[in-house]
Amino acid sequence: MLELLRKISGMHGVSGYEKKVSDTLLAEMKNYTDEQYTDALGNLITVKHGKGKKKLMLCAHMDEIGFMATFIEESGLVRIAPVGGIGFAASSYDRVLSEKGVRGVLVPDSRVKPAEYAADKFTIDIGAKDKKEASKKVSIGDVFRFDNDIVRLCGKRVTGHPLDDRVGCAILVNTAKNLANDQTDYDVYYVFSVQEEVGCRGSKTAAFSVEPDVALAFDVTGTGDTPGAAPMACRVGDGAAIKVKDSSVICDPSLVDALIATAKENRIKYQLEILTYGGTDTSSMQLSAGGCSAGCLSIPCRYIHSANELIDLADAEACADLAAAFIRRGV
Repeated sequence: MLELLRKISGMHGVSGYEKKVSDTLLAEMKNYTDEQYTDALGNLITVKHGKGKKKLMLCAHMDEIGFMATFIEESGLVRIAPVGGIGFAASSYDRVLSEKGVRGVLVPDSRVKPAEYAADKFTIDIGAKDKKEASKKVSIGDVFRFDNDIVRLCGKRVTGHPLDDRVGCAILVNTAKNLANDQTDYDVYYVFSVQEEVGCRGSKTAAFSVEPDVALAFDVTGTGDTPGAAPMACRVGDGAAIKVKDSSVICDPSLVDALIATAKENRIKYQLEILTYGGTDTSSMQLSAGGCSAGCLSIPCRYIHSANELIDLADAEACADLAAAFIRRGV
């Protein structure tokens, strides 16, 4: 999983610009699914046919947060607009990289206190001596991402960007690989969605067209063991996090119970997630078309929406194992 995670995390995929990630995942999923297509919005939808008793949609988003160039100052500094929610205090002085290969540093106005950090207080310094030189490298509308590789820390813990949510994408590929030779009760739709970071847009249109009976999102979640975090039961390294609720969704209690039972039956390490903020593609899938039974398997993550997110690969592996076991368990 780490090799694939590094591969897809190294590709540009800021919201609205996910094609490079999609093309790579398509090449992977052709090995494990019967049908693959891309919809009008850019979602990659791949299907493994089963007995057709029900349709199950597994969804992870391909996009990442980033920055869009809005203006070039006479000094050569590039003004930016955020694409998705940026943790500016955590991201100060981090390196960024444009789709064109232009590198720079995300820098705050030195007169502004960290508590007042916002997009209009930041510029990207590409090292240009003036506007004329910068304009040869950067155009209005260019998108930048954090320029951080995935690196290994202690044990199975890794850090880098964008673990949110390329780790979910890697889990879907791993799950499809595990089930490639199975005939399950479900027709399984593996959906790699676009534009989650700007409003869960891709999963909404995908779920509308698929019309799943059951839907599971795969995304990162906050933790109680992040330094300074509010008390929360979810911790890095404690297993797959079965979402109960967040600020956008209350997961189907019967689905939560089924996931817990599956984890216990298969001795898969798990924990329960109740997040008091944020949301995922779970909510948009739950409400699309006529609605469906929706839940989420989350990967505990520290420092979300920064250039150095941190997860434990054992948690990701537990999510993949739990997803495969749940699908084999049947309707």
